[in-house]
Amino acid sequence: MAGRLAVTDDRRTQLADNLARVEERISDACAKAGRARDEVTLIVVTKTYPASDVRLLAELGVRHVAENRDQDAAPKAAECADLPLTWHFVGQLQTNKVRSVAGYAGIVQSVDRAKLVTALSREAVRTGRELGCLIQVALDAEAEAGGNAGNTARVAARADRGGVAPDGVPALGEAIAAAQGLRLDGVMTVAPLSGPYAGRQLAAFERLMEISSDLRANHPAANMVSAGMSADLEDAVAAGATHVRVGTAVLGVRPRLG
Repeated sequence: MAGRLAVTDDRRTQLADNLARVEERISDACAKAGRARDEVTLIVVTKTYPASDVRLLAELGVRHVAENRDQDAAPKAAECADLPLTWHFVGQLQTNKVRSVAGYAGIVQSVDRAKLVTALSREAVRTGRELGCLIQVALDAEAEAGGNAGNTARVAARADRGGVAPDGVPALGEAIAAAQGLRLDGVMTVAPLSGPYAGRQLAAFERLMEISSDLRANHPAANMVSAGMSADLEDAVAAGATHVRVGTAVLGVRPRLG
C-alpha cells in the first residue's frame, strides 16, 4: 500500500511540475501577444492515460480534458463522473459512436459533416443535453479547393477524414446552429502536415482566426478557437486561440498503444 501511495505521490508531483511549466509557457505567450492570461483555456489531452491521471489533474485544478477514442474515453469518463470536468471529444467521430460520446462529452471539437450534425442532434434531444460543437477545419484542403470537379472530389474525401475545407465552414455552421440540442461554439484545427500551411503553424492559426471571424459575423457566440498543441501552443496564442490542447507536455511521452 505504501508503495502504491508513493507512486501516486510521485506522479502527482510530476504532473504538477509539468502543469507549472505549461502554465508558464501560456502566460509568457499571452504576455508577448498583449493578451490577458484568462483569455486562453488549457485543455489537457488525456488519451492513452489512465483515469488515475485524470483524477490527479482534477486535484491540481484542471477543468478541461480531451479524448480522441470513444472506446478509451467512455469508461474513463464514467470512472471520473464525480469530478468537475468538461470532456472534449477531439477525434474523428463515426456516427455509430455518437450515442456513447454524447453521453459524456460536453463539447465535440471534430464536427466535419452534416451527417454527424444530424446524429449528434438526435442524441442530444434524446438525452435532454446540449452539446457544444466546434467545426474542425482542414487547412490542408484549402490548396485544392476551387479547382475542377476532380479536385473538388479530392477535397471532399480528405475533409471527411480530417475536417471540412474552409469553404465548407459557413454551411456547416448554419446546420449546427439550426440543429436542436446543439450549440455552435466555434472552430478547431490541427496544424497541417501538407498544403500551403505545412511547417507554418503561425500562418495556419492566423488563417483559422480569419475563418472564425467570418463565422462570428453570422454567429457572434461562436467565439471559441481551439488550436495549438504541446509543440506549437505559443503560435496558437499569438494568433488568438482561445483554447490550446496539450497532452505530451503535461502527461509525458505517450505509452505505445497495443
